[in-house]
Amino acid sequence: MKYRSMFITLALSLSIITAKQTFGKITLPLGKVEVSQAEGEWERAKPNQKVFEGNVIRTQARSRCEITLTGGGKVRISENSELELNEADVKPMAKSFNANLKKGNVWVSAKAAFGEKKSINLRTPTAVAAIRGTKYRAKAGEDESSVLVYDGKVDVNQTKNYIEERREKRKGLTPKDTPFKLGPVTEIKAPTQVSGPYEVSLEEWVTLAQGMQINVRKDGKYSMFEFDQDADGGLDFVKWNKEQDAK
Repeated sequence: MKYRSMFITLALSLSIITAKQTFGKITLPLGKVEVSQAEGEWERAKPNQKVFEGNVIRTQARSRCEITLTGGGKVRISENSELELNEADVKPMAKSFNANLKKGNVWVSAKAAFGEKKSINLRTPTAVAAIRGTKYRAKAGEDESSVLVYDGKVDVNQTKNYIEERREKRKGLTPKDTPFKLGPVTEIKAPTQVSGPYEVSLEEWVTLAQGMQINVRKDGKYSMFEFDQDADGGLDFVKWNKEQDAK
C-alpha cells in the first residue's frame, strides 16, 4: 500500500509537469480546418474545441478559423495557412502567447484589459511581430513576410534576432551581458517610408504605428511604408475580420 501510494503521487507529479497550457479554443471553424494531435496525425476541428501548446492548426482552400485566446483576444487564420501554437502563459493580470505562422495569413485582435499586461508574439519565417494590445495582420513567406498595423503599435524584428534573444534570455544574459527586455529600439511615430526599399537591414526592434506596413526579406533587409488602407480594406479576409471585430 505504501509503494502504491508513492507511485500514485509520482504519477500525479509527472502529469502536472507534462501538462500543457491551454492556448484557447476554436470558436469558428469554417470549411476544412484541422488540428494536429501528434506527429503526422490530424483531426477535423470542432466548434469550441480547446487547443493547447504544441498544437498546429491548418486550413485548406476556402477555409478559415478563429481562435479565442484564453483570457480574451482573437487570432483568425486565413485559407491555406498553418499556425503552430508554441507557448501560453496565462495569469490573472498577465497573459503571454507565442505562435509560429509557418505559412499563410493571420489576423490578431487583442486589447489588454485595464491594468492587464498582454503580449502576443507571432513569428514568421523572416520576421517577428510582438504586441501588447492591438490589431494587425501578418503574412508569412519563405523569402519575405509582411506585417500591417490596423490599430495601436507593433514591435517587429528579424526572426533570427528574436531567436537569438530568446536563447540568451534562457541563459540569463543577453549578448551584451544585460537583462533581456523585449521592446522597441526605434519608434516610428507617424507613417513614413524608409529611404529606398530594401536598402537597410533590420538589426533591432522597430515599432510600427497604425497604418504602417513592413516587409522583411530573408536576408534581413526591409521596406517600411504607409499602406493603402482603401485597397487593403477591399480584401475579402480583411473585410471579414473587421466584420467579426465589430460584432
